[in-house]
Amino acid sequence: MFRNGWMSVASITSIIVSLLVLGVFIMLVININSFADDADSQVQISVYLESKVDDALRDKVMAEIQTMPEVSEVTLIPKNEGLKEFKDKLGVEGKDLLEGYTEETNPIPDTFKIKLIEPTTAPFVASKISALNDTHPDKPIYKVNYGKGTIEKLFKVTRTVRNIGLIFVAGLALMAMFLISNTIRVTILARRREIGIMKLVGATNAFIRWPFFIEGALIGLIGSVVTVAVLFFGYQELEQVVAADMTLAFQLVPMKQVALKVGGLLLGLGLLIGIWGSTMSIRKFLKV
Repeated sequence: MFRNGWMSVASITSIIVSLLVLGVFIMLVININSFADDADSQVQISVYLESKVDDALRDKVMAEIQTMPEVSEVTLIPKNEGLKEFKDKLGVEGKDLLEGYTEETNPIPDTFKIKLIEPTTAPFVASKISALNDTHPDKPIYKVNYGKGTIEKLFKVTRTVRNIGLIFVAGLALMAMFLISNTIRVTILARRREIGIMKLVGATNAFIRWPFFIEGALIGLIGSVVTVAVLFFGYQELEQVVAADMTLAFQLVPMKQVALKVGGLLLGLGLLIGIWGSTMSIRKFLKV
C-alpha cells in the first residue's frame, strides 16, 4: 500500500466520496421516514355518540371498541369537556356563539378518540365501529370520522416517499460498489507485471491473492471509518442547528438512533466492497 501510495489514496478517496454520498442520502431517507411515521401516528378516529345515549350504553360501546385488535387506546371525552374544548378553540372572537349553552342544553355529544396500532387500518376500523349500530337497537353511534379521503391520500404519499427512498438508496449502493471496485481494479492493474512474475516463478494463487485480499480490506475499512467520522460530525452539527431553530416544524432523528444502523452499514459495506473489488479484480491476472 505504501509503495503504491497514490493508487491507495485514490482508492480510499473513491470509497470516501461514494460512501459519503450514500450515507447522506440514507440519513435523509431515515428522517423522511420518521416524518412520515409522525404524520401516520397522528391519525385517529373520532366517534360521536347520539345525545340520548346513557352512561351504561356509552361504557358498553367503549368496551366493545377497546376489544378490537386494531385499537391501541380509546379516550372518552364527555360532552361537558367537549363543550369546553370547543369554546377554547373558538377563542375570544367566537366565545359569544356558545354563550347561551349550558350543561343541560349542550349540543356537543360524548366522543371517543381512538388511536390505532397500525394507522393504515383506519378505514377498516371505522367501518367496524359503524357496524356496532347494527348490534344495538338504540343505534348509539351518530357519526364516525377519520378524515376519509384525506387519510388515504396521506398514506399514499408516505408510501410513495418510502418506496422512492429505498430505490434511490439501492441505486446509490450499486453505483458506489461499481466506482469503488473499478478504482481498486486500476490499482491491481498497475501491478499486473509483478503478479505475472510471481506466477512464473511458482507462486500459488492463494499466496498471491492474500496480500491483495488484506489490502482491499484495509482500504475499505480506512475509507469507511473516515466517511463515518465525517458524516457523524456533520450530522451532529446539523442536529444542533435544527434543534436551536424554534421556527422549524420538525426535528432531526437523534444521532443515537441512527449512529449504530448507519455506521454499521457503511463500515460493513466499505469492508465488503474493498475485499470484493480486490478479489474479483485479481482473478484475471492469476491466469498466466
